Amino acid sequence: MYTIEKITSLIGAHRYGRGNWNATIGWLLTDSRSLCFPENTLFFALHSNRNDGHNYIADLYRRGVCYFVVEKLPQNHLTLFPNACFLKVPSTLKALQRLAERHRDEFDIPVIGITGSNGKTIVKEWLYQIMSPSTVVTRSPKSYNSQIGVPLSVWLLNNKTQLAIFEAGISQPGEMDALRSIIQPTLCVLTNIGAAHQENFSSLEEKCREKLLLLRDTTAVVYPYDDEIICKCIEEINYKGERIAWSLKFKNATLFVHSIEKNDKETTVHYIYKGTESCYTLPFIDEASVANSITCAAVSLHLGMSTTTLTERMKALEPVAMRLEVKEGIHDCTLINDSYNSDINSLDIALDFMNRRPDSEGCRRTLILSDIYQTGVDGSKLYKEVSELAEKRNVNKFIGIGEEISACSDVINIEDKQIFTTCEDFINSDTFNNLHDEIILLKGSRKFSFDHITELLEQKVHETILEVNLNAMVENLNYYRSFLKPETKLVCMVKADAYGAGAVEVAKTLQDHRVDYLAVAVADEGVTLRKAGITSNIMIMNPEMTSFKTIFDYKLEPEVYSFRIFDALVKAARKEGITGYPVHIKLDTGMHRLGFNPETDMEELIIRLKHQNAIIPRSVFSHFVGSDSDDFDNFSKLQFNRFITGSDKLQAAFTHKILRHMDNSAGIGHFPERQLDMCRLGIGLYGVNNRNNTMLSTVSTLKTSILQIRHVPKTETVGYSRKGILTRDSIIGAIPIGYADGLNRRLGCGRCYCLVNGKKAPYVGNICMDVAMIDLTDIDCKEGDSVEIFGEHLPVTVLSDVLETIPYEVLTSISNRVKRVYYQD
Repeated sequence: MYTIEKITSLIGAHRYGRGNWNATIGWLLTDSRSLCFPENTLFFALHSNRNDGHNYIADLYRRGVCYFVVEKLPQNHLTLFPNACFLKVPSTLKALQRLAERHRDEFDIPVIGITGSNGKTIVKEWLYQIMSPSTVVTRSPKSYNSQIGVPLSVWLLNNKTQLAIFEAGISQPGEMDALRSIIQPTLCVLTNIGAAHQENFSSLEEKCREKLLLLRDTTAVVYPYDDEIICKCIEEINYKGERIAWSLKFKNATLFVHSIEKNDKETTVHYIYKGTESCYTLPFIDEASVANSITCAAVSLHLGMSTTTLTERMKALEPVAMRLEVKEGIHDCTLINDSYNSDINSLDIALDFMNRRPDSEGCRRTLILSDIYQTGVDGSKLYKEVSELAEKRNVNKFIGIGEEISACSDVINIEDKQIFTTCEDFINSDTFNNLHDEIILLKGSRKFSFDHITELLEQKVHETILEVNLNAMVENLNYYRSFLKPETKLVCMVKADAYGAGAVEVAKTLQDHRVDYLAVAVADEGVTLRKAGITSNIMIMNPEMTSFKTIFDYKLEPEVYSFRIFDALVKAARKEGITGYPVHIKLDTGMHRLGFNPETDMEELIIRLKHQNAIIPRSVFSHFVGSDSDDFDNFSKLQFNRFITGSDKLQAAFTHKILRHMDNSAGIGHFPERQLDMCRLGIGLYGVNNRNNTMLSTVSTLKTSILQIRHVPKTETVGYSRKGILTRDSIIGAIPIGYADGLNRRLGCGRCYCLVNGKKAPYVGNICMDVAMIDLTDIDCKEGDSVEIFGEHLPVTVLSDVLETIPYEVLTSISNRVKRVYYQD
């Protein structure tokens, strides 16, 4: 820990305030929502185009934080914040990075810096699994590899650390130099160079050279020798350290892989490292895992691990759960599964995630935790810290599993606590059987096999599931935000159950990322969100006459598109004694669906608005007919001019600011000059770029599994009405998905396909209500194997093109009986 006085000196800050400058700091905070230990927290008021941390100082002070790094002092800071210490700097981000640099200077230990386009987190986590049984390792939590995440990761170094592993991710030129100064790696690892974040680089070579800045002052580098771009760039910089190149092609590589053998469940890698031949077996068969394991092998051998130990630990590697899984559990429980990472830092992140869920208000929060290993910290001290974290994050029930927790149970200061020696003891207990109406976080070390607990607690429903990647949705959100001016607000569409993805979980994530408005079609959708704890402003795009009281009761904001609904809404508001209720005025500029005519209706609309006080216009908007096509640009211009004419008249009649919005997903990038005060993000949020019918980051993946496989001779047919006509002896699989799940019948009879183990499997015959048949003749697979209907490897646009429709229809057709499973970092 550092005193505030020392931190002031380390970051070159000017000090202000009458607080305790000798106080010690243990926690750095950049997001006010994650506050845990206010008395020992230093808040960095970071700012971006979308937000400013200085706006949260008053709230944090009220919650007990007294130490702030700022770029500008709050007004009347001595009066309003009498016990605070303010450290004023030119840049709070650079101050955060400088503090991490100075902290890193205190440690003379091996530090691995990992960069590359893909695989950084997997390599980091597998290195942790390989090294931690015999070494105390500090590593980046989750994917903390950004300009903010890296300094927060390095801050975790402590006097017990024997090895550190940090990721370094970049998205544009000029970023790596700062990360290198913070990490100060002794060994650099390059995974690969690919297209991720390529938009800000002129070439792959430019991006590679930027990443290679991490090599400066390192003693060694591990890299794939078969990657021509990496090899070329390493030669260009004339790297002087040891080059540990691995290759599948070149025998002169430091680690040469001369053969790879695979079966259904594992891969054996035969290699020669510096003249010594050996092998290891990996419990994975995909190409990415094999490549990542070779990188880990090269690092481990360089660090002095014996081939025998490496072989033993490679065989025990576990999958890396890089995403928190949120699942529906039995007895009205919600499960948050983070059971592949068990350390104090990832625990705090997971507890914060659970605590910040809007639906956690009023719910019991339960933590199920196993022993935490390889920390180098005394057990009593460790579990006392666990207890403090759990208390601060509002955990109501603690369930501990393991001998260490059992021995230290006295320091767990949570009233409702149950301790068990093994998972079996817990599963067979009344505590397990009595779980109900709780949000349950599962955090377990690998040896405890928490997946068995998860399996028992998970609600067993239809085998067909829709996986929703909330991280991908946030990536899409940020992609469109990158086109917006800092002052432009954003409405996110979550109607039609968030385009089939599940409105509640999607809305929670969007609220967490501070979007300005959510929008649904009807009042009942808004009520569902309110009951789930959503407090954001919610627009109702198609309000019904019978829903006005519901709208008022749940503080929903209706669209007004006609004089008929205007009069009815005003009458309903007066009946409830409501004044100044916000509404959104819709203008019809050419869609000819709903809305006031901006040329003929504005005078009458303004008169009616002025002669009542029940409602007040919060925004005025319209819809582009064809912003997704250049063919309609002239009409879009005409629409926009009509909108400006009508909205100018409306604004001129009122002194308060009326927000104007017209750009939709396609318009945000196509018409940046027409952003106005706010934009509406719909299909783009869910991963479809309808400007060119391509995919952004995939949010929704519809998956099922093979129920049965049978051999059918070509003389037979498959399915109803004998429509599945075979041209050869075939292997036919049955999958538990049909048109009742949202799989359109027009995809059958060979018109489209799904993916089985990465191979195309055409639909055979008519798709039934609950089952479809697929051709597996040329695919190596077995019953129970996963089937992708659409998703990351089979874009939803493939299905919509076959159906001659739009992706919206495919996404929103997924039945509610299909279980949604959510993932989030």
